[in-house]
Amino acid sequence: MTAYERSRILLRFADLIDKHNDELAALETWDNGKPYAQAAHIEVPMVARLMRYYAGWADKIHGLVVPADGPHHVQVLHEPIGVAGQIIPWNFPLLMFAWKVGPALACGNTVVLKTAEQTPLSALYISKLLHEAGLPDGVVNVVSGFGPTAGAALASHMDVDKIAFTGSTDTGKIVLELAARSNLKSVTLELGGKSPFIIMDDADVDHAVELAHFALFFNQGQCCCAGSRTFVHERIYDEFVEKAKARALKRVVGDPFKNGVEQGPQIDDEQFNKILRYIRYGVESGANLVTGGDRLGDKGYYIQPTIFSDVKDNMKIAQEEIFGPVQSILKFNDLNEVIKRANASQYGLAAGVFTNNLNTANTLTRALRVGTVWVNCFDVFDAAIPFGGYKQSGIGREKGIDSLKNYLQIKAVVTPIKNAAWL
Repeated sequence: MTAYERSRILLRFADLIDKHNDELAALETWDNGKPYAQAAHIEVPMVARLMRYYAGWADKIHGLVVPADGPHHVQVLHEPIGVAGQIIPWNFPLLMFAWKVGPALACGNTVVLKTAEQTPLSALYISKLLHEAGLPDGVVNVVSGFGPTAGAALASHMDVDKIAFTGSTDTGKIVLELAARSNLKSVTLELGGKSPFIIMDDADVDHAVELAHFALFFNQGQCCCAGSRTFVHERIYDEFVEKAKARALKRVVGDPFKNGVEQGPQIDDEQFNKILRYIRYGVESGANLVTGGDRLGDKGYYIQPTIFSDVKDNMKIAQEEIFGPVQSILKFNDLNEVIKRANASQYGLAAGVFTNNLNTANTLTRALRVGTVWVNCFDVFDAAIPFGGYKQSGIGREKGIDSLKNYLQIKAVVTPIKNAAWL
C-alpha cells in the first residue's frame, strides 16, 4: 500500500473514533473503572489526535542519499520492520492501543496485539472501526488472552519481528528474555516507575498541593508515571501535609459513570488487595497515616484516598510501585540531597518539579535520571512528546518522531557509478 493511502486510512479512522467517542468511553469505563468523564473528554479524544499525528507521518518517512568516498551511489532506505507483536496494559487500554498501533501502521507494518485480560473490550471495538476505515483484513489482529499463555506465545513467536510491551518491570524482563531466546526480535519496553515529585520552598503551596494530588491520584493511582514519591522542602512540609490531607478528604470516590466522581474502583481484586497490603506495610514500617488507609464501603474495589507522611527512603511504600491511591510525602532540606534521593531508585520513568526559580528548575531537569520531567505541571501527554524511561523503566520511546524508529529497519544500498558526472 502507498504511504498516502495509509495516511488516508488513519485519518478516516480518527474521524470514526470521534463519531463513536461516547461508546468507546463507556466501554473503557465498564472495563477499567475509570471515570467516564476522563475517558470521554480526555482519553478518547487523545486517541483520535494520536491517529491524526501518525497519519501525518505516514507519507513523510524517507531515507537518505549518502555521499560516499568514491564512485558509488548510496541509498539509506527505511523499511517496515514486518510483523509487530504488541502487548498493552489495563490502565489505559485505548491510549496504549494508539501509542502502539499508530506508529506501526504509519510505517507500513502488520500488527498482532494482545490486550490485557482485564480490559479486552475497547481494543476489539476500535479495531472494528479500523476495518470500517478501510484497513485490509489481517493487518491488525487482536488477541485476547493471559500473559503466560498468549503474551508468551507472541514474544516467543519466530515469525514476529518486533515486540512492544507496556507493563510491569518484572514482566518486561520476561518478555525481553523470550524475545532473545526465540529469534532475537527487536524489543521496546515501557515499564514501571516510582516518580519523584519535588516541591521547593518557593512554591505556591495551594497550587503545589493540587498538582501533587493530581500527579498521584489520577486514574485511581494506576499510572506508571504517577508522582508517587512527593518530596517537600522542610520549610513548607507541615503546611503541605495538612493541605494535602484536606484535599484528599474532598476527593469524590464512587460510581465512575456519575458526574463529579474523581475516582472509581481499582481494576480488580488482585490489585485492590495488593494496594491494601502496601498500606499495611506503610503503617508497620512507622510512616504516619495521615488519612485513608482502608477500603471505601463494603462492596466493589474502592479504596480511600490515602496519605502517609514522615516516609523514609528505605520503606517499601517509598521504593516499590504501589499502583494505587497512596501518596507518600517525604521531607528534604537541600537541593543536592533531593537530587541524590530522587535518583536512588531502580526506576527512571518521570519526575515532577515545582519551583518558581529558573536556575533550580534547570538544575533539576538535567540532574534527574528520568525520561520525562514536568516543570510546574504533570501528566502532560502530547502526541509529539516522546515517552519512556531510564534504568529499569524501559527501553526505547513511544509517541513523537522517536516512536517511528521502533517500527523501521534501516537498509543501505550501494551501487557503482560509471562515468559519474558528479560525486
